[in-house]
Amino acid sequence: MEFIRYPTWVLVYIALFSGLCFAGDPFVNFELTYSFITASPLGVPQQVIAVNGNFPGHPLNVTTNNNVVVNVTNKLDEDLLITWPGIQMRRNSWQDGVRGTNCPIPAGWKWDYQFQVKDQIGSFFYFPSLNFQRAAGGFGSFIITNRPVISLPFAAPDGDIILFIGDWYTQNHTALRQTLDAGKDLGMPDGVLINGKGPYRYNTTLVPDGIEHETILVQPGKTYRVRVHNVGISTSLNFRIQNHNMLLVETEGHYTSQQNYSNLDIHVGQSYTFLVTMDQNASTDYYIVASARFVNESLWERVTGVAVLHYSNSKGAASGPLLPGPNDFYDKTFSMNQARSIRQNLTASGARPNPQGSFHYGSINVTDTYLLRSMPLVTINNTLRATFNGISFVNPETPIRLADNHTVKGAYKLDFPKKPLTGAPKLDISVINGTYKGFIEVILQNNDTIMQSFHMDGYSFFVVGMDYGNWTESSRGTYNKWDAIARCTAQVFPGAWTAVLISLDNVGVWNLRVENLDRWYLGQETYMRIINPEENGETEFPVPSNVLFCGALKNLQKSQHRSKAPMSISGGKLKLFFTLLLILSAAISIS
Repeated sequence: MEFIRYPTWVLVYIALFSGLCFAGDPFVNFELTYSFITASPLGVPQQVIAVNGNFPGHPLNVTTNNNVVVNVTNKLDEDLLITWPGIQMRRNSWQDGVRGTNCPIPAGWKWDYQFQVKDQIGSFFYFPSLNFQRAAGGFGSFIITNRPVISLPFAAPDGDIILFIGDWYTQNHTALRQTLDAGKDLGMPDGVLINGKGPYRYNTTLVPDGIEHETILVQPGKTYRVRVHNVGISTSLNFRIQNHNMLLVETEGHYTSQQNYSNLDIHVGQSYTFLVTMDQNASTDYYIVASARFVNESLWERVTGVAVLHYSNSKGAASGPLLPGPNDFYDKTFSMNQARSIRQNLTASGARPNPQGSFHYGSINVTDTYLLRSMPLVTINNTLRATFNGISFVNPETPIRLADNHTVKGAYKLDFPKKPLTGAPKLDISVINGTYKGFIEVILQNNDTIMQSFHMDGYSFFVVGMDYGNWTESSRGTYNKWDAIARCTAQVFPGAWTAVLISLDNVGVWNLRVENLDRWYLGQETYMRIINPEENGETEFPVPSNVLFCGALKNLQKSQHRSKAPMSISGGKLKLFFTLLLILSAAISIS
């Protein structure tokens, strides 16, 4: 075959493209269209946010180290950002999808997220991060499967079940937002949804007729991997499956020591994976229950989600009263002890062949300590606000790293206090100055009256301790320095503290927040800016070519937007490109 000659620039482009595609790891592509639809999950027609016409959105299934391209189309009538809690976005906070890292996607526009799920496995979910939109839906599952060369620490399940649980209001998210803006409390939710549907009519007084419920069809004798996500606004939920043990195996990207639970408290923003074997007789169907925790149960009885587990050979419908959840009147430490019981599986391999326990976090010297204190809501400038350390965060007009890149002065302040302020609470754009390769201790002191969930983007942290009362330096003596679970969302009980350890090895700007949607909306968040002073392009990606501009840089934004992920081709064009590339390579190599 005659040698085919190509211009030098073509070969250079191919070489550069191949290098920027993360050393040949496969690309996977998704299209997500966000729009409003009308649904009646609790019997009342209301506006919900659908993904590709579905509520909830469909799952995104990827494999460790895949390069992920998600084309998002915003058909809402307001700005949109999608965030990916637990997906670490290694070197790439440009894709994190929160207001301090990204300019919003305007109504009617498209934008491509592109990131690699580097060295990760596990069960996560995505959701819209702006304007209280998660209260209207827009969430979906994000599953990272092991590479075939890494064995699971359990027998392969016979099937997968995804369950979204969460408290729900029959008011639209815009009305809920207005309630908070007016300084009012949202009050008791109208119910709990399971996979976007209302409760099974287990009680004719509490559950009106005509509400659609979720039914999970299973085969007797089979074992299923059940992935459960609390995507609600503010309510902790106790999850249980009638007469079935739930073997906990993974939470938020890390395999756990395997132990059975008859029920488990799942707090806002948390995800758990269980193995459940269908080993009961099929005389009737069984209840799947998610009920409100840490509330007056007699008043909150209707705030209960109920789905049906239906064996293929079931002989009758589920009936009778629900199996009650735990009662804190008799044991106020039940939930905390349950949380402490969740430990890391030290011998299992996660995304890499080496065991999870090979990182000896307990022997690393702490380089810095931050105490983040939560207090009840306060009034600042005649508005009701939530705070960390006396500061209620105000989102910057220009995203933080974008402001750095364009030398925008005054976009934020790098002065977040390591301890609570002693003066009056204030509004500010105060950010934590993290030290690259530092190993920090963060104490979450909850002096508020409600259960809170703390989350950090870009990282997993080791949950080394929790207890009631105020944290003191002597509390370190109770830390678990051996097999603490690593995760990205931890519960902080009211009147208690939770301590986490974080290895700051991921350059970028990362959001720290409470996942309680009302508190987050009212300012209980900040960001941690972690910069490599010797950056040479290896620890942080450059600004993506499709970056959106806003704030002080809004004049840089083109008036007509065309979606392009940086150095990527989507959909069928990507496959065609690589096919041509292979043909081209073969042609060049044969003379």
